[in-house]
Amino acid sequence: MDISKQVVIISGANRGLGKQLALELLSRGAKVYAGARKPESVDLPGAIPVQLDITDPHSVMAATEIASDATVLINNAGTATGASLLTGNLDDIHLEFNTHLFGTLSMVRAFAPIIEKNGGGSILNILSVLSWVSIGQEGAYTAAKAAAWGLTNVLRLELAPKNIKVAGLHVGFMDTDMMAGSDAPKSAPEDIAKIAIDGIEADHYEILGDEISQQVQQGLAGGIPALYPQLFQ
Repeated sequence: MDISKQVVIISGANRGLGKQLALELLSRGAKVYAGARKPESVDLPGAIPVQLDITDPHSVMAATEIASDATVLINNAGTATGASLLTGNLDDIHLEFNTHLFGTLSMVRAFAPIIEKNGGGSILNILSVLSWVSIGQEGAYTAAKAAAWGLTNVLRLELAPKNIKVAGLHVGFMDTDMMAGSDAPKSAPEDIAKIAIDGIEADHYEILGDEISQQVQQGLAGGIPALYPQLFQ
């Protein structure tokens, strides 16, 4: 895919990875619709701000009226409540799933027909290394991202006949506002953005943004003993 010829809509494009993805796309000549719940918060010269709350069906459908020439969808909007599945507030757990699973699905259902009408293209779902493995914390986030990976796999098969390639980006911690409270090693979001867009251009189905994602993907073949050795001590 030649990114310079694409029209891209990105959710959560006003900060963090979403903003860096938009900047990377603009630098490569793409037309970019930058979605955000508050479009006035979008500071991206050259991009077209779009009011977009992926958990609000009316907002999603309004965005399709504006970005009717889209050929690429990047589902980047996310949340991280830190909720435990066992003890966390159920409203927080619902928010995680409404954002990462149902919000992503809502965007795909709305924009896949548009991308097909425009000759086909790509969808990139921003996932996480936590789509594949749990670290024993952030249970709601981990479960929601794992569900989003399952959704991504299903959509790959359903949309391939419509000339729409569906990719997933897996990455560990990034130096964004969402991870500001973590002391773990973090990737620079601008570096991950370059890797992500390179992956779309190369028509990759799975895009691994960092070393930990590569290691965990390799560990999947080893099953539970490889992923959670502490259970066998």
